[in-house]
Amino acid sequence: MRFSHSYLLLGAILGLTACESNSTKQPETAAATPTAAADSTKYLSQPLVRDIYTADPSAHVFNGKIYVYPSHDIETGMPENDNGDHFAMRDYHILSMDSVGGKVTDHGVALDIKDIPWAKRQLWAPDAAFKNGTYYLYFPVKDKQDIFRIGVATSTSPTGPFKAEPQPIKGSYSIDPAVFTDTDGKTYMYFGGIWGGQLQRWRTAQYDSTVAPSQPAQEVAIGPRVATMSADMKEFAGPVKEIQILGKDGKPLLAGDNEKRFFEGIWMHKYNGKYYLSYSTGDTHLLVYATSDSPIGPFTYQGVIMEPVQGWTTHHSIIEKDGKWYIFYHDTQLSDKTWLRNVKVTELKRNADGSIQTIKPMK
Repeated sequence: MRFSHSYLLLGAILGLTACESNSTKQPETAAATPTAAADSTKYLSQPLVRDIYTADPSAHVFNGKIYVYPSHDIETGMPENDNGDHFAMRDYHILSMDSVGGKVTDHGVALDIKDIPWAKRQLWAPDAAFKNGTYYLYFPVKDKQDIFRIGVATSTSPTGPFKAEPQPIKGSYSIDPAVFTDTDGKTYMYFGGIWGGQLQRWRTAQYDSTVAPSQPAQEVAIGPRVATMSADMKEFAGPVKEIQILGKDGKPLLAGDNEKRFFEGIWMHKYNGKYYLSYSTGDTHLLVYATSDSPIGPFTYQGVIMEPVQGWTTHHSIIEKDGKWYIFYHDTQLSDKTWLRNVKVTELKRNADGSIQTIKPMK
């Protein structure tokens, strides 16, 4: 999700027509101010908010209302690199709306990095959950040793403010937590991201900073991770496991199959008793999905959910609301800069057999 490359897809100067936002917060600097652009008609959908930059949207329906938990992109002035050092986000804002297409509210800062005791830098893509009468915000951030860990913060309100636990979740690492509660009440956290997300450095139980970001093409691709959550939602209840993703031939996907293999930005949803694991392929800029009869897999690759957006990174979430399914995602329409993104939403449609119809984000 969060590291970058100087390469930008479809680098055009873009338009600004967004759903209404009632936020009064101004961007941090003039350099980070979204500006109007020439042509908004080329995009399938428009930004949800326009006065701050948002990315990596994790959307949920709580009490009949949609809440979106995105990253908050800012202009840091740092040079781009494949570790994503220029993605040095410092806080989270939470967005809400009664329905897709309705008024969007920015509820302001819900959690700041200065209030996370163990954190050093880079508040990347979060997720949220509700259980036990409490709202939980899960976030990846680098600790004092510059290693990504996953933390949790709690609130009595879906919009915060959230109070962080004093330590990261024991046994957590890498990025992009996605929390899913099944119909039997069990809750799972899915996570991981290679390259800047450091997942490749956890090939054993120990972190190894010397491991190269990319695998040899003939190796079995590194899989995302899953762990069952404890009853209090603040710890892992069991060991972290690697998820196996297979091709339709039943064989594990290889690292060289970078149009299908996992890279980052994982999400889980359930439809008609089937588990849908969706994720970003990273350097090939696709959102794809795999299915299973079990929440922990193995999963079988099925196809592409969304073709490349404008910008290097892609990250999404999928929800059901009022009988329709929606995908939240981001691109760079407002800035034309890969590190200053904006969140969007469009309808997700399926075929009669449950397969997902591919979305073209650019008209």
